[in-house]
Amino acid sequence: MKKLNIYIVRQIIIGFLLVTFSLISILWLTQSLRFVEMVTNKGLPISLFIKMTSCLMPRLFSLLSPISLFVAVLFVYNRMLSDRELVVMQSAGISPWQNAKPAVYVGLLMSCFGLYVNNFAIPNAEKAFDELEWQVKNDVSHLMFREGEFTTLQNGLTVFITAHEKDDAVRGVLINDERNWPKKVTVTAEHGIIMYTEQGPRLIMINGVRQEIDNQSGQFSSLSFDQYSIDFGNPSSNKKKDDSVRSKTLSELLNAADNPNLEKSEINRYILEGHRRLMNPFFNLTLALVACTGLLIGNFNRRGQGKIISFSIAAMVLIEACDLAFTNLCGKSLYFLILLYANLILPFIVCIYLLLFYNPAWFIRRRQMWRA
Repeated sequence: MKKLNIYIVRQIIIGFLLVTFSLISILWLTQSLRFVEMVTNKGLPISLFIKMTSCLMPRLFSLLSPISLFVAVLFVYNRMLSDRELVVMQSAGISPWQNAKPAVYVGLLMSCFGLYVNNFAIPNAEKAFDELEWQVKNDVSHLMFREGEFTTLQNGLTVFITAHEKDDAVRGVLINDERNWPKKVTVTAEHGIIMYTEQGPRLIMINGVRQEIDNQSGQFSSLSFDQYSIDFGNPSSNKKKDDSVRSKTLSELLNAADNPNLEKSEINRYILEGHRRLMNPFFNLTLALVACTGLLIGNFNRRGQGKIISFSIAAMVLIEACDLAFTNLCGKSLYFLILLYANLILPFIVCIYLLLFYNPAWFIRRRQMWRA
């Protein structure tokens, strides 16, 4: 029996890895498209692009893991049933519950790993992503100021840099500022230094000329300077934003009611996120049981198990849909948390009961009595 369990567990894990890798690759591709512009237009290094997209992996794994395990378990047990392997095992006296143990083992393994991903990997990845995103938006020295190119930083503000030097210094600066229309300002300087302030990046130019023309009056003025500075961006967009909910620790989420800086709606959102971190990984176990229960207790059909597979898929879709609906309700009131837990626990209990106590002869007799 131990060898049979190891054999089935190995098949499930291989199928799970293949399905998970395929789904994550597709979602990673769609999610990473929003960073392509940073590579093509802002000169984002490929290494930074890979780091930012890699931070999405834990979140994607957490979302896809239960569905991938459901597909893997359903495929493995259906293949074993089609190849008569399960028929031989049942004829040898192995009960449905014993045949379901490999799915339970893998479900428990992925549930424990999901707890780690939800409570450690995802918060750390979200914090790293926020740091990288802030760096991309504010590190203008190399990402926004590119050598030998005219770069439009804002509507009406264009900058040209001849070359970068050490310590955020630049050489050969030209700035065209049309933000205060109808006035148009052109600034040229031999050298410049990029500084970072609470108001955003600031460029201090040395030894240059500032020329201004009023397009309405036609008045022109020119000023030579030894030092001149100009700010880029606005304070609200350049200040580092607070960490998102996903970057918080479990204790911070569950104790959100003690945080005086949070509003009631935010407190509900924090507490809901904390409960979901504890609950969602166990969908691996529940959906693994949903996938194998119908195939193990159903009657063998030489034409295939299409009806049982369709019923199992419908049950999985219903569980996921209820989880989404109850999550939206919990966002309004935490009293609906009991529905979230019921949606996880009730299918698990039903599957365990059917695997342990299901008696097909009793159901056949009851069906014949109803028809009579």
